[in-house]
Parts: sequence; structure tokens; C-alpha cells
Amino acid sequence: MGEQSDEQVPGDLVDADIDELEDDIDDDLTDDVTDIDDLDEADEDEEADEADEDEEPAAAPVRPRLLDRVRWTPVLFLQAAHAKQAIVTALAMGGVAAVAGRPAREAGVVLLTVLVGQAILGWHNDIVDRERDAAHHTRGKPIGDGRLDPGSAWYAIVVAGLILVPLSITTGITAGGIYLVSVCVGMLGNVVLRTGLFSWVTWAISFAMLPAYLSYGGWGGQAVGDPPQTSMTVLAALLGIGVHFMRAVWGLVADHEDGWTYLPLKLGLKLGATRLLALATLYTIVIAVLLAVFGARDGLSQ
Repeated sequence: MGEQSDEQVPGDLVDADIDELEDDIDDDLTDDVTDIDDLDEADEDEEADEADEDEEPAAAPVRPRLLDRVRWTPVLFLQAAHAKQAIVTALAMGGVAAVAGRPAREAGVVLLTVLVGQAILGWHNDIVDRERDAAHHTRGKPIGDGRLDPGSAWYAIVVAGLILVPLSITTGITAGGIYLVSVCVGMLGNVVLRTGLFSWVTWAISFAMLPAYLSYGGWGGQAVGDPPQTSMTVLAALLGIGVHFMRAVWGLVADHEDGWTYLPLKLGLKLGATRLLALATLYTIVIAVLLAVFGARDGLSQ
């Protein structure tokens, strides 16, 4: 019996080891399945989170205005020319010429000359700003959004310039030369000084030349008038500064993002855009009234 028992012990140990090994394998498989299930659940949770993120409503895109969808070239040129400012300035100059006693034909030439000059300034401004306008998605900028080719705008500037020269000297070489210089100063202002504290300088200079353009004007290239009243020149310069501030208000956010440091932005950051616009508008109206008062009292020319 003792020998039999000694022969059975190794078999029992082997069977026990096999059973124990099978149990370990079962446990390992169970653990692996559990781990896989956990991983699957984690993946599902991650995918669900991503799906939730995808389902979150995105910011509504800015709906383009009707004019921003137009691709008819004449309309694009009007947009790029800053048509509102051009028309208002031309009407104002033509009106002042008429009030100053200039014949209707001269007042009409003044109006047309200023309209062409303002269109040139608008096209040039949008060409210079095309990259900024594209980056900030500025509305009403066909050159910036790619609807109008910059080369076409340059071509329009050249053609308009060829028209502007004879138009300007129609009321006298002196007067025409003064207006052409004022346009060149405006174009220079599109390139230099505009981002710093002296951005107002080119506006003041170009506007200060307008009374001289009117006072020296007459009919025909040989026409020579009289110099303008000093008060009119000074008030016209101050008016240009007011117009600069009013125009700058609408671009303060983009200008601030681009690191500009010009005076309208500094005041806008302190006062707020709404207050700045109100003050600039009030200032401009006061200067315009003073121009009318001094013009009625002293006249345009000395």
C-alpha cells in the first residue's frame, strides 16, 4: 500500500498543477477580456465625446450683403472708389464754388474734377489695404475679397489720372496744379504716416489746399484768381482732421489688431468708439458751420 501511495503522489501533483494552470489561464483570459471591454468602452466614450464636439453649433458665418455678392465690374469699381465719400465731397466742393459766385459751368467742372480725384484716392486706398481687408474680411472691399483684380484698379487709376489733369487745369493751371498736389498728398497719406500719431497731417494738408483750388480758379488754362482767406485755409485743414477721425472710427478694431498707434485709435480706446464718433461728428459739423460763417463774412478769396 505504501509503495502504491508513493506512485500516485506525482500524478496528483501533476493533475493539481494542470488544474491550477487552467484556472490561471481562465483568470488571465477573463482579465484580458475585461481589459479589452474597458478599452472598447473608453474608445466608445472618446468617440462619443468627439461626436458631441462635432455636434456643437459652430459660430454662424457672417452673411454677406447684397453688394458683397455682386460681380458686375462697374459696381465693383464704384465700391472700391469709396463712392459715398467721393460723391459727398464732390457735391460739397461744387456747391461751395456755386455759392462763391462761380458760373454754373465752372462749378460743374469743379464737381467733376473732385469726383474723379476722390475716386482715384479710393481705388489707391483699397489697393494698399487689400491684404488687411482680406485678413479682416472687411465688407465692401472688392479688391480685398478678390472680386476686383488690383491690376484692373491700377489701370483705372491711370486712366482717371489722364482725365484728371485736363479737368483740373480747365479752371486754371494754378488752381489745377494745387488740386493735383492735394490728390498726390492724399495718395501719400495712404502709404505713410497713417499708422502713427501724425496720421492726421496728410488729411489736414490735402483739405487745406481745397480753398486755394477754388479761389485761384476761373475758366480756361490761363485763369488766375486770388489767394484764399487764411481763415478758410485753416478751417479747411481742421475739417480734414475731423473727416479723418470720422472715417477712422469704423476701422478701429482691425487697426488695433494690426498694432496701429494713430490718434483716433488712442482716443477710441479711452472714450469708446461710440463717443469718439459722436465727438468727431459734432466737431466736423462745428467746423463746417464756421466755414460757412467766415465764408459769408469774408468771402473765399482775399
